[in-house]
Amino acid sequence: MFLSLLQGFRQRWNGWIAISGIGALAALLPSLYILAGLWGEPGENWAHIRTYILPSHLMESLQLVAGTVAASVAIGVSLAWLVAAYDFPLRRMFSALLVLPLAIPPYIAAYTYGDMLSYTGTVQKLLRNGLGLTPNQRYFDIMSMQGAVFIFAMFLFPYVYLMTKSFLERHSAAYIENARLLGHRPLSVFLRVVLPLSQGAIVGGASLVAFEVLGDYGVAKHFGIQTFTVAIFKTWFGMYDLESAIRLAGALMSVLIGIFVIERLLRSRKRFNASVSGGAVLKRKRLRGIPAALTVGFCSIVVLLSFIIPVAQLTVWATWTYDDIWNDRFPAMIRNTVSVSAAAVCIIMLMSVIAANSLRMWRSGFTLAGSKLLLMGYSIPGAVMAIGVLALFLSLDQALSGLYGMMGLGEGKLVLSMSLAMLVFAFVARFLSVGFNAVDAGYDRIGTKYAEASRLLGYGITSTFFRIDWPLLKGSILTGAVMTFMEVVKELPLTLLLRPFNFDTLATKAYQYASDEQIHQASLPSLLIITLGVASVCLYHFIGRGEKA
Repeated sequence: MFLSLLQGFRQRWNGWIAISGIGALAALLPSLYILAGLWGEPGENWAHIRTYILPSHLMESLQLVAGTVAASVAIGVSLAWLVAAYDFPLRRMFSALLVLPLAIPPYIAAYTYGDMLSYTGTVQKLLRNGLGLTPNQRYFDIMSMQGAVFIFAMFLFPYVYLMTKSFLERHSAAYIENARLLGHRPLSVFLRVVLPLSQGAIVGGASLVAFEVLGDYGVAKHFGIQTFTVAIFKTWFGMYDLESAIRLAGALMSVLIGIFVIERLLRSRKRFNASVSGGAVLKRKRLRGIPAALTVGFCSIVVLLSFIIPVAQLTVWATWTYDDIWNDRFPAMIRNTVSVSAAAVCIIMLMSVIAANSLRMWRSGFTLAGSKLLLMGYSIPGAVMAIGVLALFLSLDQALSGLYGMMGLGEGKLVLSMSLAMLVFAFVARFLSVGFNAVDAGYDRIGTKYAEASRLLGYGITSTFFRIDWPLLKGSILTGAVMTFMEVVKELPLTLLLRPFNFDTLATKAYQYASDEQIHQASLPSLLIITLGVASVCLYHFIGRGEKA
């Protein structure tokens, strides 16, 4: 069996598979470094960390994840059901607006709401000076676990909303129509049909929310919540103990791998006969009167809290501070943000195309396992990935020390570490799965019959790609590029930890202002990040509509 597998491998071996394998190995190296750290000798601070830091930070991380996932699922699934199954006033507008919260990083929302609801903030000043009321501070204390859950839920629920809505619109028509014909009322249809049927999509969206919460640093730091990621930062920069930070990162990564495996198992077991739907589109029921008003009100409240209010407040603050904040460094920060993101996106999409095409050409247990490992990159928090990348590049600099001496750079010099190359590599390793998913979905949609016909006519793999695959795959590649660009622009922990000296991006500048309690000054870079995010979301929807047409 092994010989036959080796023979088949030799027959199919080509440049595409070679580049795919090298790229996948490079993307997985930081994760392997982190896991290897679990087997090393613990540092002198590890006993203190394990006894006094790890238990409390682990417990608060679990509380934050559980609360956020529950709230995000409740909001996202209910909105997905209303938008997919019912027709009500302004439904198409809400369908688009409910995606926009993804353009606002949670840490920016945390800064905004934290200042708005403070004693000297907009809300309480309006109550005191405008309405003559003396508000109870207890009801406005958002700097707490409950406040963090609110922030995360309001700005991460679109993950659940998008996946559930897409599933319901494409695969649930026959089941829901049958339930309606059997006399089930709307609540019964939702509880007995919709929730069990869409469990795989819900679990997928909820897992993305959990990964985002576990990888967060800005919200937890600002609200004073002791999460696992905060513990990594404390150990690395507070105790200057990189070895213990690597052990913490390895422990967190082990938990994330467990979540990833459980999520895949849960989704793989939720199979149903898709042919029953016959490609039918779910028919929306018209809502009128009080039900329609309640639905519009619910959607309006969510859109206000998750997008309109924070953007409006940031815009007001930006007008106050624009003259003091805008200077010659801001265009450079914008260029830094766009250029490093564009470089990472180009590499990610190139590797995604090569890996997805290689998987299609040689679909075996080995390539399938490799693709699953690539999908884990997005589930690794930025702080954890940063530690793995830094450890990898420090090892590379150490191994190349002799070469540096021969080149006149000096032995023991850090050339690759803390360089732009290291930052771009970290983005590629972290977000490769985003681009790969988009391209792989595009290949699944177009199938293999056109490529096989091209190969039968004597064209090679590369020629077939440019003649056949590229025209059919342009939309999927552009979709993956837009989604990846949006994620890279918003990423804070990776950029904060691995950026070269004096290299500022919009995300790091907004964090610096907020950490210095200059919330109003943070509004301008925050608005620029949101603008890039909104443009990406709009472009994503434009591409999606074009592909459907």
